[in-house]
Amino acid sequence: MTDTHFTADYLIETPLPLEKVAEIMAGEQSSGTFIRVEGETDDLRARARAEVLGVVDLGEIDHPTLPSAWLSRRGITTRPHRATVSIRFPIDNIGINLAALASTVAGNLYDLGEVTGLRLENITLPASWRREYLLPKQGIAGTRRLTGVAEGPMIGSIIKPNVGLTPEDTAGLVGRLCDAGVDFIKDDEISANPVHAPLAKRIPAVMAAVKRAEDRFGRRVMVAFNITDETDAMRRHADLVASAGGTCVMTNLNWCGFSAVETLRRSTDLALHGHRNGFGALSRCDVLGIGFGAYQVLWRLAGVDHMHVHGLDGKFAQKNSEVIESTAMCLTALDDQSDDRVLPAFSSGQWAGTVPVTWKAAGGDDFLFMAGGGIMGHPEGPVAGIESIRAAFQAMKNGRTLEDAADTSEPLRKALAFFGTAA
Repeated sequence: MTDTHFTADYLIETPLPLEKVAEIMAGEQSSGTFIRVEGETDDLRARARAEVLGVVDLGEIDHPTLPSAWLSRRGITTRPHRATVSIRFPIDNIGINLAALASTVAGNLYDLGEVTGLRLENITLPASWRREYLLPKQGIAGTRRLTGVAEGPMIGSIIKPNVGLTPEDTAGLVGRLCDAGVDFIKDDEISANPVHAPLAKRIPAVMAAVKRAEDRFGRRVMVAFNITDETDAMRRHADLVASAGGTCVMTNLNWCGFSAVETLRRSTDLALHGHRNGFGALSRCDVLGIGFGAYQVLWRLAGVDHMHVHGLDGKFAQKNSEVIESTAMCLTALDDQSDDRVLPAFSSGQWAGTVPVTWKAAGGDDFLFMAGGGIMGHPEGPVAGIESIRAAFQAMKNGRTLEDAADTSEPLRKALAFFGTAA
């Protein structure tokens, strides 16, 4: 790795010679087009053209994954091969511009007629360039300080029902969760600024409940208010959260976009909880879109503090191995001279029974374990739901099974009976 270039790694599928397609990719995303043009001198190419570092043939497959009218027009019916491709790009082509970086590593590549599949897997940046972009304002250490959780996993919940609660209903639920000892509460991703619970009313009502609990227990629960909106509205709502004594806001990253999140990051010191809803549209096909490796690099450059990684043995489609890898990526610094790690947030179908696999996979306790239904749906209510999860984590710490721990924890015993067999 040099200070003048960065690399991007891809998985491609094509019936054409692999090295030729790799060169087309490098040219398309730097100085070239489908034909060499006037002004594209050897000197310009030496300065600005991307370079193919390596191509590894992964073998032939029976059928193309995606159609290509370009190939059909040429009567190309050869069975495609899959391959990994690594390309090195000049930093000077981009400068300090996250939107341009994303356009360079992806952009028109997905539309190339030569490929029947293409997936951006990883981006590797020189440390000096990474530091020119935004860093998390709070990250793991700041989140621990703000929540008052010095050690151990942070336990969180999600406001349920997803939508429909009034500001007063929401504040009442938040108060119950705070009294139960939760560390973190977030809005659902589809509840941003609804007519029945506008942020202008919800924020002060919720923060009043948080402060009442703080007066009793001596610590302030972190609430991630979903302020997803256009840029100016997000800034206004972040200011309202800060003025009310809040410590966190949430954005739906894919729908706000890089520029809006960067602007928000520059305008507030609040912890920025990055929700990745919609990521499945980018990632579920194994040879199309973008893998979490590249995805989390781009959003970390926007300055988020928390990143969703989904949950282990959860309700969504991701394999456990993908969740585990995603967690490790969040906990690995992009710049070893700055603590730019972000807090991985587990969610999606989590409850006491998914604690063992999470504990084993996380490799430590720097993570946020969020349960919506696993807390709110506990047969004895939210307080028992939180207690069941804490009992499960304590069992892991003590080297006990959940079944053994359930002998001395009624909330855990009822969770195991209600939600199903422990993982």
